[in-house]
Amino acid sequence: MGGFFGITSREDCMTDVFFGVDYHSHLGTRCGGLAAYDAQIGLQRKIHHIDNAPFRTKFEKIFDEMSGTSAIGCISDTDPQPMLIRSHLGTYAICIVGIINNMDELIAKHFAFSGGHFDAMTGGQVNTAELVSAIIDQKSDFAEGIRYAQESVEGTASILILKENGHLIAARDRFGRLPLQIGKREDGYAVTFESFAAEKLGFEIVRDLGPGEAVELSPDEVISLLPPGKKKRICSFLWSYYGYPTSTYEGVNVEEMRYRNGQLLAQMDRESGVDSGLDYVGGVPDSGTPHAIGYANESGVPFARAFIKYTPTWSRSFMPSKQTDRNRIAKMKQIPVKQLIEDKELLFVDDSIVRGTQLKETVDFLYESGAKAVHMRSACPPIMFGCKYLNFSRSTNDMELIARRVIMALEGEEGFKYIEEYADGATERGKKLRQYICDQLHFASLEFQSLENIIKAIGLEPCDLCTYCWNGKE
Repeated sequence: MGGFFGITSREDCMTDVFFGVDYHSHLGTRCGGLAAYDAQIGLQRKIHHIDNAPFRTKFEKIFDEMSGTSAIGCISDTDPQPMLIRSHLGTYAICIVGIINNMDELIAKHFAFSGGHFDAMTGGQVNTAELVSAIIDQKSDFAEGIRYAQESVEGTASILILKENGHLIAARDRFGRLPLQIGKREDGYAVTFESFAAEKLGFEIVRDLGPGEAVELSPDEVISLLPPGKKKRICSFLWSYYGYPTSTYEGVNVEEMRYRNGQLLAQMDRESGVDSGLDYVGGVPDSGTPHAIGYANESGVPFARAFIKYTPTWSRSFMPSKQTDRNRIAKMKQIPVKQLIEDKELLFVDDSIVRGTQLKETVDFLYESGAKAVHMRSACPPIMFGCKYLNFSRSTNDMELIARRVIMALEGEEGFKYIEEYADGATERGKKLRQYICDQLHFASLEFQSLENIIKAIGLEPCDLCTYCWNGKE
């Protein structure tokens, strides 16, 4: 995934940008970077890999190495960023969050147009930020260039630029699939993906940028470069999974949404009569926990943490690059509270079920710890399509998704004509999908949140939400 943060200020802002970027660490595990502007030094940049150590430890000496009254930073799950670029538009630093699906086409088009070159990474890949900057630089100013880049990219690209005069340019992706917010305090402005990152540093969030909107920020003002578009498709998965609980997007807080989502799951179970006999409700930590709290509050079944993740060393199970290593780390982190497991009928809520690999390990671990039965609920509908707008999932093709694999096993490719039926637990196909997964992953029962209910829990108009991963609709 990835996220970025920046400040333009009348005072030195390196400490605040350091913390603001660090508050985005949950969004990526590959690279971290900072760029700063100082009137005496000019633009500076530092990038570190953060695969095996968090951002804060790699950049803890940054205050001795960089200074600036304006700075930007990025947590990236893809390429090293920010990039420093020198072009006819001037010298600037640039960060990109999103995914570009037509990179080869854009690179070939650039070669044909300019006869130029790119700095190649391992395997000949081109840095996405450098590619976007090359597209921007084909135009006469930043506004025209950003519009051209947004129209050229198939996928998603939110852009943050630090100019050589200390001003920031922030541009939300064309259809607003990602959040981008502006904060204000006495000494300047902040640009942030996560609202709480700016608020914690004393900024008041003044507004969300609209889809495709671009602004230029100085310490004293915000100037419009591109107006917002009319079509918005903000990612629904922000609320159900990768958004931080303390953040608010489009006026909707993540934690509150997850409580509502869990309540709606409990109401579904009550209506179908499958919520009786439970001893405890729990969340698959950590992002499943608030959904489970909502379920417990609504159902009246006590909430309990039957197992705890040990996180002082491996804070996130997906940090290792190999899937086998991630599975091993995930299993080693799970510490049971046997008094809450032995001879108990447990229901767990997970934020989503993507491949199911780690979830099977978790359920087997619970049975090994003495559980009588383990029921599973997914806080979102079955994931039927790999995301092509954001890289929140490591899935490289749709057949890595457990729901797709089950449909193939049950009905072959013919079954993909009936994805809507398989997503619905009230249909015969939907019941077969759920039973098949129960058999494979050893669940006592399984249900997914409905698309209607997850939209209801978010509370925005359906036309403003991207639900592609669930129903394939753009």
